[in-house]
Amino acid sequence: MTDVNAYLFFNGNCAEAMKFYEATLGGKLRVVKASEMPGGTEGGASGDAIMHARLDVDTNGILMASDWMDTNPFPGMHGFRVSLTYRDVDDARRICEALAAGGRTEMPFAKTFWSDGFGMVTDKFGTPWMVGTEGKQQ
Repeated sequence: MTDVNAYLFFNGNCAEAMKFYEATLGGKLRVVKASEMPGGTEGGASGDAIMHARLDVDTNGILMASDWMDTNPFPGMHGFRVSLTYRDVDDARRICEALAAGGRTEMPFAKTFWSDGFGMVTDKFGTPWMVGTEGKQQ
């Protein structure tokens, strides 16, 4: 079986974002700073920049990230959403609202024709999310 996981890039605030995701989503976070890389940092990144972060989410997922270390300007986050699916509507609503805090809500969490609860938000770090339930209860 092949796993598909999200890998996000941040504009210098990866450590803060991943600590927020760890507190919000639960799980275990592991972080490697650029200063820990053999041979020094990439692309002129500072030693405190995050080379690699991995959050093993309690709900059976993995979210990985790093700070942008390319010499080109950070392009921002666009053209995707990270999707979270929960069995329980209350859990999905709680997570959706927590991710929206300090960010913006594009689609308020509500019942839809395909799900008992679904919402779309962009968090305070610029990461776009879709949060919902597994479907409609019969």
